[in-house]
Amino acid sequence: MSNALALPVNLSTGTFESYLTAVRQMPRLTSEEERELALRFRDHGDLEAARQLVLSNLRFVVHVARGYSGYGLPMPDIIQEGNIGLMKAVKRFDPDVGVRLVSFAVHWIKAEIHEYVIKNWGIVKVATTKAQRKLFFNLRKFKQDVGWLSADEAKAIAKDLDVELSTVYEMEQRLGNRDVSFDLPVDESEEESAVAPNHYLQQHGADPAELLENADWSGHEQDLLTEALSELDERSLDILSSRWLADKKATLHELAERYNVSAERIRQLEQNAMKKLRSAVVLEA
Repeated sequence: MSNALALPVNLSTGTFESYLTAVRQMPRLTSEEERELALRFRDHGDLEAARQLVLSNLRFVVHVARGYSGYGLPMPDIIQEGNIGLMKAVKRFDPDVGVRLVSFAVHWIKAEIHEYVIKNWGIVKVATTKAQRKLFFNLRKFKQDVGWLSADEAKAIAKDLDVELSTVYEMEQRLGNRDVSFDLPVDESEEESAVAPNHYLQQHGADPAELLENADWSGHEQDLLTEALSELDERSLDILSSRWLADKKATLHELAERYNVSAERIRQLEQNAMKKLRSAVVLEA
């Protein structure tokens, strides 16, 4: 499926900003269009329909991925992992369930991102020096033979590798943590299911489709406002900036003195400029 769904925009080519621009320009699907495409893919194996489902929801992956910007990992890589999750979700999506694709896909997108973060973030934070990286691999090999370290063994390793004793114990603890499936099957024991990451990494109380809609609309309004501001004449733009955007806002009389007109004329220019901005946003929306 992944080969057939090769995307026209790729994080490995061009710039990251050009990718984001291309994603924002992808048309969104109505619920009826989405259902029709999903049925074509499920019932007839129509890969072009699956491709359109993926492309129309790439912006949602970007929206989810931005929530993981604090881990110190490359955002393009996080988004790429989320895209893989989206494609997996499209493959498993059932249009007869009655939910939008983004509501279903959020689990698969986050699962791929979580796996990437878990695999990459911990070692980045601990093994930041050459000695610590050497400790990671040597300690892993040593523990396979002897299990947990004694106090004397830990001190000897710390001395040999020139690292703090606390670093040895910290690395040992990390190596001792076993992997847990993101979403354990329902037949697993209740104790194991309770610690599955999907119970504590998921976001509660928000519909993914609604979050995407709000975030996308906010960005659209910002673009419209920026474009409308660029079309104002220099004087009107300066008046709005001085009255609304400056840290120390100018009064009508101060601006009247600056442009050698009456305060009433400044007020009229300000109102006209505001009317143009409102009209641009409302009409384009």
